[in-house]
Amino acid sequence: MKRRTLLQATAGALTFFFTSRTSAAPVEPTRPGAYAEDFNAYLKISADGRVGCFVGKTELGQGALTVLAMLVAEELELDPAQVDVLLGDTDLCPWDLPTGGSLTMWQTAPVLRGAAAEVRAVLLGMAAKALGAAAADLALKDGAIWVKAAPTRRTTFGALVQGRKMVRHLGKVKPKPLSDCTVLGRHFPRKDALAKTTGAAKYAGDLRLPGTLHACLLRPPAHGLKLASADTAAAERVPGVRIVRDGNLLAVLHPQPDTARKALALVKGTFEGTELDVDDVRIYQYLVDKAAPGQRVVSSRGDVAAGEKLLAFAHTEPDRRGFAELATRATQQGDSWTLDGRKSPVLAGDTADVLVVSAALPGGGSGLFLVDGEATIRHPFRTFDGNRGADIEFTSAAARPLGAGGDATTHIEAAVIRFQSALCAEAVGAMEESLRLTTDYLKARKQFGVPLKTFQTLTQRASDMYVSLELARSMNFYAAMSVADGRFDPMVASRAKLQIGRSGRHIAQEAIQMHGGIGVTAEYPIAHYAARLTAIEQTFGSSTDQLRYLGSEIGNYGVVVL
Repeated sequence: MKRRTLLQATAGALTFFFTSRTSAAPVEPTRPGAYAEDFNAYLKISADGRVGCFVGKTELGQGALTVLAMLVAEELELDPAQVDVLLGDTDLCPWDLPTGGSLTMWQTAPVLRGAAAEVRAVLLGMAAKALGAAAADLALKDGAIWVKAAPTRRTTFGALVQGRKMVRHLGKVKPKPLSDCTVLGRHFPRKDALAKTTGAAKYAGDLRLPGTLHACLLRPPAHGLKLASADTAAAERVPGVRIVRDGNLLAVLHPQPDTARKALALVKGTFEGTELDVDDVRIYQYLVDKAAPGQRVVSSRGDVAAGEKLLAFAHTEPDRRGFAELATRATQQGDSWTLDGRKSPVLAGDTADVLVVSAALPGGGSGLFLVDGEATIRHPFRTFDGNRGADIEFTSAAARPLGAGGDATTHIEAAVIRFQSALCAEAVGAMEESLRLTTDYLKARKQFGVPLKTFQTLTQRASDMYVSLELARSMNFYAAMSVADGRFDPMVASRAKLQIGRSGRHIAQEAIQMHGGIGVTAEYPIAHYAARLTAIEQTFGSSTDQLRYLGSEIGNYGVVVL
């Protein structure tokens, strides 16, 4: 049944009004956004006995369409197939909270179930009067109500309605106890399954305005080429196809997008011009040169030490982690130096004015060089945690040694270890806050009328999170004390980074799991902490990289002979 048909069919249907303390009129929400107290806002019984259910939530694949029908069917002793559910229609459905974070079952389901329980009581009262029997002596099933001792004395939901409106206040009616439930807990086919599997389901992309045409463009095989001629005769023979030509633009239009695509394949076009000599590496510089000629400096920042210029440390290379031999090479020509290689990821590398770059020296060892950011090819990107980074290519990039020059391997290792120690400390803070938010949520969030903290499995999982936090905290202290003592040991740094990565992943995943859908929303902090912990694990070597390094050093461990 279509919702409009259902609405028309229920024009003369049974309507339930529940009076407030001051009026017998339909009760309005007591405050903007409150759930409607008029239970008729949620349920309608049509003349044929079918039940219409109206809820402000939406179906996002979580099964709300089916489970809400099951709740109503449970209280009215119906098969869920006898309940027609309409979700999210702002004209017909009452106000509700957003769909997400398990709110459908947490907040909406009790309201709907209470409405169905009240409808059941009203129907039994009407049937008791019509059949001349006490309500306690009646039974109902599949839209029919009869006297238990005389099953032939019966009526139906539709017969009771008879186009009348009922104004009756019964107060809150207690739903059926779970022990008496026959629908909840059983498996029923999803109401949206057939439509989704057959393609009959309508999504936003299926909306069609009257006269809408879909256009498919004839595109040149390469940038820079222009359309010289086009043979559209075959395409024009397809029923309903229109061809639009405007200079270099040719489009095939049809009401159905798949037909437009098929017709476009029938167009034979020829192009003229010179194909641009660019590839995936040179395209960026080409766009800068061609799309923005005559560039002018709009802002000039000065001294690095004064904080007037932004620096970025370009050390990590693709497929190389930790202190492995560098692939980026420094070449000296007289007093000048150039660099060739690639660094990725470089945090803040997309906006840095000056890059501090590590590179292999001709005579061995690693040096540090300053490179103007504009002298490189930068491929910017957004990092997983919302920051910025870049993949940077050096092709004979002019460079100057940092400080006195020479082998800086020891200084590079010390800087990386300091940075890893700082990341470990930041990660511990993120883990601690994630655990706090999770435990607060378990205390406040209720399910089945009790806080989540009363479920033993969840408290045990929260305890495991605390254990992971304390392991991470201990290793953070271990790494920090080593740095404070002036001992920049890569083994210590790797051990700490390994435990931090493992604990961070565990705590982040558990925090999201125990929060449910709200845990991955941008409006809630947990998702951001999880993203940052993931990014920290991958910075200057992932947990796998640290484990690989520690494994390679097993032969260098000291052995105690007893």
